[in-house]
Amino acid sequence: MASMIFSDCSSSTTARLLPLRCQKLRHSFNSLPFFHRVSLPLTSSRPSLPTLYLQAHSSSTFVSAKMATESTAKVIDGKHVAKQIREEIGVEIARMKEAIGIVPGLAVILVGDRKDSATYVRNKKKACEAVGINSLEVCLPENSTEQEVLNSITKFNEDPSVHGILVQLPLPSHMNEEKILNAVGIEKDVDGFHPLNIGRLAMRGRDPLFVPCTPKGCIELLHRYGIQIKGKKAVVIGRSNIVGMPAALLLQREDATVTIVHSRTNNPEGIIKEADIIISAVGQANMVRGSWIKPGAVIIDVGINPVEDSESPRGYRLVGDVCYEEVAKVASAITPVPGGVGPMTIAMLLSNTLSSAKRIHNFD
Repeated sequence: MASMIFSDCSSSTTARLLPLRCQKLRHSFNSLPFFHRVSLPLTSSRPSLPTLYLQAHSSSTFVSAKMATESTAKVIDGKHVAKQIREEIGVEIARMKEAIGIVPGLAVILVGDRKDSATYVRNKKKACEAVGINSLEVCLPENSTEQEVLNSITKFNEDPSVHGILVQLPLPSHMNEEKILNAVGIEKDVDGFHPLNIGRLAMRGRDPLFVPCTPKGCIELLHRYGIQIKGKKAVVIGRSNIVGMPAALLLQREDATVTIVHSRTNNPEGIIKEADIIISAVGQANMVRGSWIKPGAVIIDVGINPVEDSESPRGYRLVGDVCYEEVAKVASAITPVPGGVGPMTIAMLLSNTLSSAKRIHNFD
């Protein structure tokens, strides 16, 4: 969102560091209405009932105001929900194996030696093993040709033991990402990026075979926490093909009224402040401020952004797109970073792989 200018929500004087803490709001006794601040005379006699009522009313109002100021949003614990989902998947895989002797298989293609991509693939492999999904992996060097990647995809498309194919992004710059992703058979497109899957997602009365994992995880969190979507005003910040656009389509399918805020949007703060539900997926650390949020809104923060932190052994820490400590004082519920949407993405990948195996083998 390059056209916007955002100030640092930290009180730190180190300009390069994003906030270790956002400033706390304060509420003083003097901010209460005058009739709640009446000074009652001290007497040795027993106070009258009206006096007792006024004292009690004044005290409770002050406590309520203080609690309202210091209250924080409910934490939407993606780590906990993802664990529940993995357990449910494990049970279903065991049932499928016992009933028809089929174990779901997920193939991952990794091109290059990016450390972050290798970490993601390793985590996905561990998650597969934990729930009983067979994990296959092809690692190709950075200078591989596009045809070599396509050959690997063709091999997995034709392999009946493979029910899901994932091409780890980003690909090297010399490769055509669209061409490679389109080569994945739609019935094995567990990432949900095939244009036919996205097209079906966008059309009323049509159902995609798969929904992209991160947006699907966002909606699943809302469902599992009993947060109503139907009839609500929702804002999605960011319009990427991977998260923003499919997230907006999913919210629309849930009967929300959806607005997408992006780098060319005029008055983004004003639009965001009207939202009952906000999904932020723009990749800009601490961009969304507490003053932008409507009281009681629900925040799903997809951003995972490293910021410098001299107190961390790694020299950095991860934060979301949302200034958490500010927004948590205004919102009714919020996902943390890390531990919010991130674990849900892998859980949804496992879920999609299981669904693919069930569909291919006609197993209910």
